[in-house]
Amino acid sequence: MNMNKVRKSLLAMCGMVAVGLGAAGIFLPLLPTTPFLLLAAACFFRSSDRLYNWLIQHRCFGHYIRQYREHRAISRQAKIATLLLLWGTLAFSGLAVLESPWGRILLLAVGIGVTLHVLSMKTLK
Repeated sequence: MNMNKVRKSLLAMCGMVAVGLGAAGIFLPLLPTTPFLLLAAACFFRSSDRLYNWLIQHRCFGHYIRQYREHRAISRQAKIATLLLLWGTLAFSGLAVLESPWGRILLLAVGIGVTLHVLSMKTLK
């Protein structure tokens, strides 16, 4: 097996792991979705036209990846959904799950950081 095939296989595997982490990030508030999907797109772009096309045409993920890659922006609806899910999950975790004040402070800091990042991104019209 030559090095080019090994490289492409490793990139494809990394892309699949990134898709899995991105999908998990939909349900886990501290695991980001978009960076993992963008990483997967970059890995697939360099390793497999079939996987790259599958990802950017995916009914759930493709639209967001194309928006971000083409415009470096996300829609207002995506921002609102992201922030509502983020703060709802953080509030539940901080109030119902965590008892440590330091854990709650950490969740608050993460929430503020992610909120500032999301709000700093351009909004598609």
